[in-house]
Amino acid sequence: MMSFPSCPKCNSEFVYQDQALLICPECAYEWSANGEEAEEEIFVRDSNGNKLLEGDNATLAKDLKVKGTSDVLKVGTKVTIKRIVDGDHNIDCKLAKGGDMMLKSEFVKKA
Repeated sequence: MMSFPSCPKCNSEFVYQDQALLICPECAYEWSANGEEAEEEIFVRDSNGNKLLEGDNATLAKDLKVKGTSDVLKVGTKVTIKRIVDGDHNIDCKLAKGGDMMLKSEFVKKA
């Protein structure tokens, strides 16, 4: 069995390799397997231009219809940003009403 280094973020020993990356299943941190630190920090900006980071609290800046339902998320609904991802819906967040959802950063403002 191959031995991989511990996770640099959480020191977990349960690290596995996926192609050119080493991945920690406990904190979801990914880094280069060949030792070069070429990680690009992904950051997004809210509707007011403030930089959003993982763990930040934000509120919705406008009413949003939830696709596939008749629900509407109202302005001011609190969200906690769990993860910043690259793509169209670039914020993986938890809503105050108890659900997880992916949102576009242009529809939230930092609280």
